Amino acid sequence: MDAEKYNRDVVLVCPTCGGTQFEYDKGVDETIELVKCASCNRELTKDELIRENSENISEHVKEIGGEIMKDAAETLKNIFKR
Repeated sequence: MDAEKYNRDVVLVCPTCGGTQFEYDKGVDETIELVKCASCNRELTKDELIRENSENISEHVKEIGGEIMKDAAETLKNIFKR
């Protein structure tokens, strides 16, 4: 299977205004990196932004998982045909 086929870009949105553009400065540690919404100027940590978008992220993960299962089943089917 081609792993690149399953790469996705998940657009994260601001929980306040729905904006998708963020400004950020890298912190000392990845877990304390702050992001600032370019539309409403809300500041939150990267972890908070991910948590606020968890439903959207989960849906993408489910979609990719379904595609992987479908492709794996097809690959196994083709192997057993031989």
